[in-house]
Amino acid sequence: MFNKKHLALLASAGSLSLAGMATAQADTLEDTIERGAVQCGVSDGLPGFSAPDDDGNWQGLDVDVCRAVAAAVLGDADAVNYISLNAVERFTALQSGEVDLLSRNTTWTTTRDTTLGLNFTGVNFYDGQGFMVSRDLGITGADELDGASICIQSGTTTELNLADYFRANDMEFNPIVFDTSEQTVGGYQAGRCDVLTSDTSQLAALRIQLDDPEASMILSDVISKEPLGPVVRQGDDLWFNIVKWSLFAMINAEEYGVTSENAEEMRDSNNPDVARLLGQDGNYGEGMNLEADWAYNIISQVGNYAESFERNVGMDSPLEIERGVNALWNDGGFQYAPPIR
Repeated sequence: MFNKKHLALLASAGSLSLAGMATAQADTLEDTIERGAVQCGVSDGLPGFSAPDDDGNWQGLDVDVCRAVAAAVLGDADAVNYISLNAVERFTALQSGEVDLLSRNTTWTTTRDTTLGLNFTGVNFYDGQGFMVSRDLGITGADELDGASICIQSGTTTELNLADYFRANDMEFNPIVFDTSEQTVGGYQAGRCDVLTSDTSQLAALRIQLDDPEASMILSDVISKEPLGPVVRQGDDLWFNIVKWSLFAMINAEEYGVTSENAEEMRDSNNPDVARLLGQDGNYGEGMNLEADWAYNIISQVGNYAESFERNVGMDSPLEIERGVNALWNDGGFQYAPPIR
């Protein structure tokens, strides 16, 4: 749990070779510690990524990023206040300081990274835009969608990708636009459109909410790159590093075979990478004003990346999404974290 040593570390930031850091750069960490909880912006209910269960407890791949940051900073993965945001309001909420962190299936793009005063801290899910259709339509590919009415969520890269794809292929479509993913899938189920388009992971999450999921299928065509990841405000490098390395700790833990089940016994490991990760060889949290066991708290309370993936969106979940490009770099995927040393 959080103790007064955190505030002492903040007060002595100059002695940690951080004297050149602007005062404002420590505000998010200090505010989080004083509040005793991370203010985390999440989706308005997307199974597998961020949605409350029957008891009101938030769960999902994006939720686990929030919990990882809370474990690193406060020693308690449950010390999170979840703020439900739709696609339109999410960036304003982060810019205004309503949330400390946005972990809400958000695509990393040039415009978002350079013009909104925000920083993406990594990618926790590599995705791409696809299409869901009724099996009764007999459609087998996206090239058969000319003239279709398509349900789409406003304020997303999905709108732009859709327009680009149809223009490039000399096809036409009729957009049916909604504010939230819940409204979008509701419109699709009510027959207001022929097709529902979104990131393929989101389509998998929305499909299981249909009255008859088997009556719809997700086409194999993927028309875009959608690197999804957590976002913070620019100008606070300390907080940026904390969120970034909280995700990296989970990815490194999978690579080193450290799980929530064996994290305690792995503290005695002779593997130097594991020893550094778990705070047994040096204090690699010091540069972030964190305790030496910051990563141990993440792994023991939240798990490594594989654990989070499988229980939330993988084959152990209702979504049954294969790892694919989200496998580790040494297993044919894209997931790769810089070393802790």
